[in-house]
Amino acid sequence: MRILHTADWHFGRTLEGRSRLEEQAAFIDELADIVNREEVDLVLVAGDVYDSVNPPAAAEQLYFEALSRLADGGRRAVAVIAGNHDQPERISAAAPLARQSGIHLAGLPTGQALEIGIPRTGEQAVIAALPYPSESRLRELLSEDTDEGKLRSAYSERVSRLMQGLAAGFKADTVNLAMSHVYVLGGAETESERPIQVGGAYTVDPSAFRIGAQYVALGHLHRPQRVHGVETIRYSGSPLAYSFSEGGQAKSVMLFDAEPGRQVEPRELLLSCGRPVVSWKAKGGIAEVHSWLDEKRDAKAWIDLEITMDELITMEQIQQLRKLHAGIIHIRPVYPDADKPVEADAAAREQLPVEELFRRFFTRQTGGAVPDDETVRLFLELIDEQERDGAELEPAANEGV
Repeated sequence: MRILHTADWHFGRTLEGRSRLEEQAAFIDELADIVNREEVDLVLVAGDVYDSVNPPAAAEQLYFEALSRLADGGRRAVAVIAGNHDQPERISAAAPLARQSGIHLAGLPTGQALEIGIPRTGEQAVIAALPYPSESRLRELLSEDTDEGKLRSAYSERVSRLMQGLAAGFKADTVNLAMSHVYVLGGAETESERPIQVGGAYTVDPSAFRIGAQYVALGHLHRPQRVHGVETIRYSGSPLAYSFSEGGQAKSVMLFDAEPGRQVEPRELLLSCGRPVVSWKAKGGIAEVHSWLDEKRDAKAWIDLEITMDELITMEQIQQLRKLHAGIIHIRPVYPDADKPVEADAAAREQLPVEELFRRFFTRQTGGAVPDDETVRLFLELIDEQERDGAELEPAANEGV
């Protein structure tokens, strides 16, 4: 049988308020093309199909359409587990209907492995499937001791025992697989992953997955990677870059052939969907940014812009940049002289109006932001109120002398 491993779709996620739904739909189009072209028999989805426990309706619709297209009327098997972003009952709610189409949904950890028949080959796959095992779901097995080492040991050992129990369903004449959504010790994280470990307490030792599975499909980390260099224990990574820390990462899915008792050789299939995320550092100021925009640099990318300025950037300049490139997410002005005194002469500084002093202070403290008129007005009201309070207290203080 031929098997594809993917994870961390995060349907419903945005990038600083920008919708990624169109890119996510393009990913499903590409994934459907891959499973058809490669004649995939089983698709493994290792958690975080949604970005939140209460996803928007459009995200749910895309997810159900994806399952329908992947299963292809029951001609292909699909197995999905819940991740730490998913609401487990939501993931498994459609299980009775989905199973009729060869779709197997697991929301909460259980003691039973999934047994899936493969229509094309007549073979059977046994999957030691462990959806995200949260602290609350394993609470009765975790020590009340707050020592980090003991907590990590308790959690990792419990996960290991669960995986061993699930592996009891492996047979000599079945394709034996494992799938989970956890943070394995030593994995490389990015900023877009919300932590599932607390002070390292809920990490899992790689040995927990050495249970005799021919392949271990993992979810949670967005960078595709092997676990401790083992070819057959892998994170597939996310299909899209969900933060600027993932800039330059190649996104992919994993594909491999498997038959009972034989070693598998996974191969990585690179994805072409999704807008790239890039960081621009414009040391030449506004003029350099306009030059890049004129040459259509990174025209389809999401951009994090850092721009060196000799003078305060105006709202008009910011709005113009965003109008010229709708993909500019952040604009961070950098002022080389920001740490230097506003005026070399303190006496000259004292001659400046309070309003101007506040504006300059605000700009230095925020790394270049310009206070709006309402912020300045509120500051002046506070100053005026403080001065009035001081005037009222002074006579009372003199009376007691």
